[in-house]
Amino acid sequence: MNVTPPVTPTPSSSAPTGRGFSLRARVLTGAVAVAALGAGTFGAVSASASAPTSSAAAVSADTADRNLRQSTHLTVAAATKAAQAVLDAARKENQRVSVAVVDRDGTTIVSLRGDGAGPQAAASAERKAYTAVSWNAPTSELVERLDGAPTLKDIPGTLFLAGGAPVRAEGAPVAAVGVAGAPSGDLDERFARAGVAALTR
Repeated sequence: MNVTPPVTPTPSSSAPTGRGFSLRARVLTGAVAVAALGAGTFGAVSASASAPTSSAAAVSADTADRNLRQSTHLTVAAATKAAQAVLDAARKENQRVSVAVVDRDGTTIVSLRGDGAGPQAAASAERKAYTAVSWNAPTSELVERLDGAPTLKDIPGTLFLAGGAPVRAEGAPVAAVGVAGAPSGDLDERFARAGVAALTR
């Protein structure tokens, strides 16, 4: 913005004009008007810059984009329901177990240690659930695969013992329930299946 240098009034400029304002008064009035106009313009720009527009506030993704992938995940409420069903089933048979429910990526959603369950049970339950969701199969079936591929058990985070059961949606794994702490893997897996079954009720 160009700054107008101060105007030194001359004797003729102090005389009233036909409109009743001196030259000095008109210059000062004009400067004030320009300043006010500038302030108003700045305020308008600031207001529009700080106010979110509808296009900026709404972020949407094109689900038809081949670079994007949709996936189904179990809710925390559903995972908790499954885990509690496991503990209820185990309690009916006087068994002390721990249960873990993991999502499609093998991340633990819920982990519950049953009253009196051993200290190793919680970690074992998580690993069984991770194994079941990774191969979309009960871990009791995966144990049998070790005969043909014994190195599977060397994959970090897995545990090839009965007690893990996948949760499927349209045939694809979306979660898994892992149970550990019972005297046998068969019991662990029975309780795991009870947790999966609870999701259909």
